[in-house]
Amino acid sequence: MDTVPGQIFQRGQHGYDDERLGINRAAESHPAYVFGATGEQDVAAAVRLAAKQKRPVAVLASGHGPSVSADDAVLISTRRMDTVRVDPAARTAWIEAGARWRQVLEHTTPHGLAPLNGSSPDVGAVGYLVGGGAGLLGRRFGFAADHVRRLRVVTADGRVRDVSPDGDPDLFWAVRGGKDNFGVVTGMEIDLFPVSRLYGGGLYFPGEATPEVMRTYAEWTRRIPEEMASSVLLAHNPDLEDVPEQLRGRFVVHVRIAYSGAPEDGEELVRPLRDLGPRLLDSVRDMPYAEVGTIHHEPTSMPFVAYDRNILLRPLEREGVDTLVSLAGPQAHAPFIAELRHFQGAYSRSPKVANCVGGRDAAFSLFIGTDPAEESRRRRDELFARLRPWSTGGVNLNFMGVEEIALDQVRRAYTQADFDRLTQIKAAYDPDNMFRLNFNIPPRSL
Repeated sequence: MDTVPGQIFQRGQHGYDDERLGINRAAESHPAYVFGATGEQDVAAAVRLAAKQKRPVAVLASGHGPSVSADDAVLISTRRMDTVRVDPAARTAWIEAGARWRQVLEHTTPHGLAPLNGSSPDVGAVGYLVGGGAGLLGRRFGFAADHVRRLRVVTADGRVRDVSPDGDPDLFWAVRGGKDNFGVVTGMEIDLFPVSRLYGGGLYFPGEATPEVMRTYAEWTRRIPEEMASSVLLAHNPDLEDVPEQLRGRFVVHVRIAYSGAPEDGEELVRPLRDLGPRLLDSVRDMPYAEVGTIHHEPTSMPFVAYDRNILLRPLEREGVDTLVSLAGPQAHAPFIAELRHFQGAYSRSPKVANCVGGRDAAFSLFIGTDPAEESRRRRDELFARLRPWSTGGVNLNFMGVEEIALDQVRRAYTQADFDRLTQIKAAYDPDNMFRLNFNIPPRSL
């Protein structure tokens, strides 16, 4: 076994369980080895060991988006690799593989700069970025992967590569949107943007307002500027002390707002939603970008088991909205949460340096998170089936879950031409499909 500075954990060893587990336990793994990597040379040594023993390789940072169990594999834990460096003059940041968005924000916001982060500061930044990345500045600037400048990647041959438009350009195209199919990303340089504040927060409406809120919201999204990002969560809140008293034990329509223009313009743009009637809670305000995580206010600390799925949708007519409300609204007593997230804007435009991120034709994503129960998943899938007339046929890679690992499902994240090219690049860089414990893109020869 290669000697590495990081730690290596095996079954039965103290620390093994803590090292192998992520936040979402839907695809819990029992790998042969877990490498607690501290740098890219540790990662390279782990890949070489896997090649020698003919084992697949999996990667774990925060563990929010597992797809396939890594039993008997070599699992590389990158959580110790959390360095973030900011160049304020160049408006760039270098992010190591284990850094979470919370750490990135701590380094960028003091300079009045914002990354294209996701809605939860607790999610791993690199995994989010190589999956495309649809966040709260995306309608203005595009997918997060569109603004990756260069990468450090350990490929199946154990080499550490500096990947950019000028070095391994095919790999640069594929990794930005192809997730961890082509190697282990140990770090990347990303663009930052001069956004220091947002007019953002949540409008929380009672369940009985759901039909009117959803119809108004769908129409409102047709005329807002690209600086306005938004989504709606339909969910029955648990009756727990850490839930605000106004929302506790109630079905709530939570409209999330993130406007990156002038606050007075944001207030005017939000007025049609506020005019819908009384809110249980209204937290929309002018805020420093450092507080962006309070907008979606997603739980971050407790492990969970979630069976996630999503579809991408065209603009929703009233019939489509009413279908969503009938199966996910308060009268449905749905055993899941449903989030409708607005896309379009800069998401629909091709980046200056092309990548394989799909879904650029979507108006919305619909994300459903549910428990493992068969009946819960049946009702979730019924909703997707009923919304098929409004579907683009695509899915968002970062919103996919453990049930969507079949080849025909993975294909839906890409255009057919891009998927064909991805299989060719996979054959060049990972012909034995070592990096297959993911939403797998097989090499062309398989």
